[in-house]
Amino acid sequence: MSDSGAVTRRRVFYIPGYDPIHPRRYRELYRKEGAAQAAISGYALALSPKTSKGPYGWHVEAEMDGAEVSADVEVLVWSDIVRTSMSNSIPATYLQLLRTAWEYISTGALFRLMKLRKGPVIAALYPVGMLLLQLLLALLAGWALYALAALTVPLLGSAARLLGGIGGLGLVWGLLRWFQKQDGRVFAYYLMHDYAYSARHRGANPPELEARMAEFGAAIAAALTEEVDEVLVVGHSSGAHLAVSVLADLIRAGRVPAAGPRLGFLSLGQVVPMVSFLRGAWRLRADLAYLSARDELTWVDVTAPGDGCAFALCDPVAVSGVAPEGKRWPLVFSAQFTRSLSPARWKALRWRFFRLHFQYLCAFDAPLDYDYFRITAGPLTLAARYAQRPPSASRLEAPVNRFTSTTPAPARAA
Repeated sequence: MSDSGAVTRRRVFYIPGYDPIHPRRYRELYRKEGAAQAAISGYALALSPKTSKGPYGWHVEAEMDGAEVSADVEVLVWSDIVRTSMSNSIPATYLQLLRTAWEYISTGALFRLMKLRKGPVIAALYPVGMLLLQLLLALLAGWALYALAALTVPLLGSAARLLGGIGGLGLVWGLLRWFQKQDGRVFAYYLMHDYAYSARHRGANPPELEARMAEFGAAIAAALTEEVDEVLVVGHSSGAHLAVSVLADLIRAGRVPAAGPRLGFLSLGQVVPMVSFLRGAWRLRADLAYLSARDELTWVDVTAPGDGCAFALCDPVAVSGVAPEGKRWPLVFSAQFTRSLSPARWKALRWRFFRLHFQYLCAFDAPLDYDYFRITAGPLTLAARYAQRPPSASRLEAPVNRFTSTTPAPARAA
């Protein structure tokens, strides 16, 4: 393929974060927000059914800067794994809460994460606080019912206490079930399951996820043999650390052809430290160190301080304490929400934390040097687009992680 940096055909692989929803939401988001960005920026963007293999995706035809570009976007789906991990009972969720809190607090990971950005740590503590508050309110309501029943003992006899106790327990359980059903608005259970999924194995990937990541790698490897100019992998939120390991495996295995398409990796709103700071995440730390020194790809990491759910401007390799000699990647810079969104729109979104976590995939009123649709459907490779882009001066690179091993801990003698 040409080394000019020009693109006429592109394959895009999008790895979502911990999301149980059907991937069609990403197609609709791309269609809606892409049309909005095209109208703002003065280019053309049209979606049609996918032409490539794969379980889910879409085709894009774009006209930008006097060039015509086609792109096939594929969502690498693991929402079924997410849904399975979320199918826990209320007691099991509270047990997850205790185990997850213990893992982060007892190892000191939580306090070290707070040295980076407080926003994502607060986001991590939110489900703990919300679930405990729900439990407290339910227990208070149950106790109040029991206390009222106890007042009737002189009239109804000691059976009132028994009935009050049964009724109180029923009220506790009923309220907890009601809170669970309202989680589509408060996200306490959803976020608890998210953090617990990584903490359950102390940062290691569960077997079912490793198997799915191998499938992701096979799909990307196949695209690297096609007649396209660029293969672009986009990892959003916790999908970013999955992409790190998938790409590291591909390069180690020699599955990135030297004469093939340019390989780009765009990590968006990453939460890598939430996993890499766990004691058993040696595989991820090894992959971070390895990928950061490779010349087979270009890795650009985009976050924004306005996104309270991401580790904004934290170099995921450096802060994890595994930056090697000769480190090249990632190029870390900000999407600058406060400058690239109009004051009115920023005001409307400022406290919608989960919506802002998806802003990287959306239109900007006044885009600066970050435009998701130019990156995924424009006429330049990721490498060419950001060849002269310096990293953000305010990025954090000081190593903070306590756990920096990149190999499994030796087994203890019996």
